[in-house]
Amino acid sequence: MRVKFFLFGLFLLAFSCANAAKIDTISIRSESMNIDIQTVVVSPQKALGKKGENCPVIYLLHGYGGDAKSYVIEIPELTELADAYGVFFVCPDGKNNWYWDAPLDKTVLYETFTATELVKYIDANYRTLPLRNQRAITGLSMGGQGAFFLAIRHQDVFGAVGSMSGCVDICAFPDNWKISSLLGKYDDNSLVWNEYSVSNLVENLRNDDLKIIFDCGKDDFFYKINCDFHNKLDSLGIDHDFIVRPGIHEWDYWRNSIRYQVLFFSDWFRSEK
Repeated sequence: MRVKFFLFGLFLLAFSCANAAKIDTISIRSESMNIDIQTVVVSPQKALGKKGENCPVIYLLHGYGGDAKSYVIEIPELTELADAYGVFFVCPDGKNNWYWDAPLDKTVLYETFTATELVKYIDANYRTLPLRNQRAITGLSMGGQGAFFLAIRHQDVFGAVGSMSGCVDICAFPDNWKISSLLGKYDDNSLVWNEYSVSNLVENLRNDDLKIIFDCGKDDFFYKINCDFHNKLDSLGIDHDFIVRPGIHEWDYWRNSIRYQVLFFSDWFRSEK
């Protein structure tokens, strides 16, 4: 009897492994920068195999000091979420370059790569639904800023945007995180900083241009700028979901946060089909 149970257990394990999301770590050529950029792609089980279906995509941007593998290492449940909601996750390596085409360094073209080259590659090589209303972008910290920056400037590409503990106002931190090496010193280049800060870019939005969700922990050092961002969106009449929960700037918070965001995006994907 124990042998039968053991064999049955092995069968269940093999079955579950055969019906699970797949993680690819690939290099994607950026023609604009003439480099290969590591990217992690999590494919849902329903998109795999000969009878696989086309599925929506959520682009996940890492924070400062992170890389393409940060999400799958720190949130191994990402594969479960991919299968549960039938979505792809795409995690590019943005280095510490804030997902910008940097004014001071013409070799840094991460806006061009992420919003154009990466999306084109993913749609050409995976069973995606290549439509803006089936494509969302979010990120944490630096990646939260990057997600809003790219979504606002590329509304033909992304239909929904999110941020987890995002640096949504770079002007509040003029001496941090390599920003001045990309934009110049704040005191000498405040106009450029204002043009690149998403807290100012939202003034170009109309209500319903993008489906929006963002959150921040109450004890996070970005809490105030996220509250200010929420108030600004309110004053502009732009609908959005803003969530405040206990937490600081760490992975324990983001592991919880991402579940809410994936549910939010998945509900929107379904409503837009």
